[in-house]
Amino acid sequence: MGNWSHKHILSLSNFSLDDYKSVFELTERFKSLNNAGTKKIPALQGNLITSIFFEASTRTRNSFELAAKRLSADVQSFSPSSSSLSKGETLIDTALTYAAMGSDILIIRHSSSHVPLEISKKLDASNSKTSVLNAGDGLHSHPSQGLLDLYTLSKFFSPKLLKPEILNSKQILILGDVFHSRVARSNIWALTAFGANIILCGPPTLIPEEFTNFVSSSPPNQIKDPIPSRGSITISRSLEDSIKSADAVIVLRLQKERMTENLLSSIKSYSENYCLTPEKLSKNNKDIPILHPGPINRGIEISSRIVDEYPNCLINDQVSNGIPTRMALLYLLSKYKKN
Repeated sequence: MGNWSHKHILSLSNFSLDDYKSVFELTERFKSLNNAGTKKIPALQGNLITSIFFEASTRTRNSFELAAKRLSADVQSFSPSSSSLSKGETLIDTALTYAAMGSDILIIRHSSSHVPLEISKKLDASNSKTSVLNAGDGLHSHPSQGLLDLYTLSKFFSPKLLKPEILNSKQILILGDVFHSRVARSNIWALTAFGANIILCGPPTLIPEEFTNFVSSSPPNQIKDPIPSRGSITISRSLEDSIKSADAVIVLRLQKERMTENLLSSIKSYSENYCLTPEKLSKNNKDIPILHPGPINRGIEISSRIVDEYPNCLINDQVSNGIPTRMALLYLLSKYKKN
């Protein structure tokens, strides 16, 4: 495992191939320990991890907190309803308060983009040693989900020896509400880093044409892309056509709570065209893996028959792989401060 150079983990746009390698080496170690029956190790004993979720979460929050506990860290959780936010305190001051209490890592989720970035800037300006780990911010990024999805697909195609490079030139279909999905954005950064070609499939209101240029220029405040050559991005409006060439499908949740405009004529019409069903999946002649970050809207984005009966539906694998992946991220951030 090489030197870890990130004090904060806010996005995958600035991850190098070595960064991915460091995360996955640790993910494999932690997963092997769990498979061998070792549920807890003292790697982060004495560290304080704080989860600050300004937005509802089940999988991500519990996965992070379980990951921290398995590393023997002390864990505290923030609840907006019983916090000083109700008294007018700003969310940045709330985060700074937890840092002042001695938190080593703040795991932050917020419905607005770049809130974790702004908090990290405030911490750095005050010379705080506290790290920020983005657990999902608005439409921007969800780095741990992108990493665990990349890991899950890599393990599917190369189960004995983890090789993300095996995704080079594979066609990964990302289906559904890309525009409102921070998961999709993180998946695109992660998958194209290893040469996967992305097919985005959905209606124009949920996948604007400009997504074809998503990775062609570095994000704001980032000087250059650390990946020398990425896979391509294409857009399809037909699920029946695009699924024929797919080597894997990542189905996205239809995120109605983030839609500020009426972007769909009807849920029924969307489901007829873009819900992944056994009939549509049969257009592909391979036994391809199916992923979904959850929560699932059955019958709208994906058929219950695929979730419950299709042998290569990897949704439960994603959940279980999330714990060692997040253990790896917490461990790496804890080591940054010792460099």
